[in-house]
Amino acid sequence: MKSSAKTVQDYLQELPADRRAAMSAVRGVILAHLPKGYEEGMSYGMIGYFVPHRLYPKGYSCNPKLPLPFLNLGAQKNHLALHLMCCYSDPKLKAWFEQEWKDTGKKLDMGGGCVRFKTLEDVALEVIGKLVASLPVEEYIRRIEKAFAEIAETRAAKKTAKAKPAKAKAARKKAAK
Repeated sequence: MKSSAKTVQDYLQELPADRRAAMSAVRGVILAHLPKGYEEGMSYGMIGYFVPHRLYPKGYSCNPKLPLPFLNLGAQKNHLALHLMCCYSDPKLKAWFEQEWKDTGKKLDMGGGCVRFKTLEDVALEVIGKLVASLPVEEYIRRIEKAFAEIAETRAAKKTAKAKPAKAKAARKKAAK
């Protein structure tokens, strides 16, 4: 459920008490482990943790007007969610996170980079803390830049591969005339 709250405090106040308590606990762990440079604020209608434009002027590749997202914490209709943007472009980090979570004995309900949970008891708080602490801003930016470069290379290779058959077809047509 996307919120129109302008501040984190307003967002939390909109939640029922049980959800507010769970969100506040996860938020507390994130804030306690968040490396210097990241900022907290509202992002995509959720609580967001991001690299501000003053540290990464390029912003988010999908919308450069927005700061580079790191994590988002939000309440959905049927669950709470922690969106780990830091894991989307890093399969090794995602695999580490999944294994660490499973090693706690807690059930992991995770998509591509979104951990879903209903209660605080479902959350491996220490694993979230380790993940957050493991990525200083400079390291996160380096990983993101690497992922963006790989995506650009893949797109260029696909474009080149598509262009070659078209050029060959044009050459055959010209030769046939």
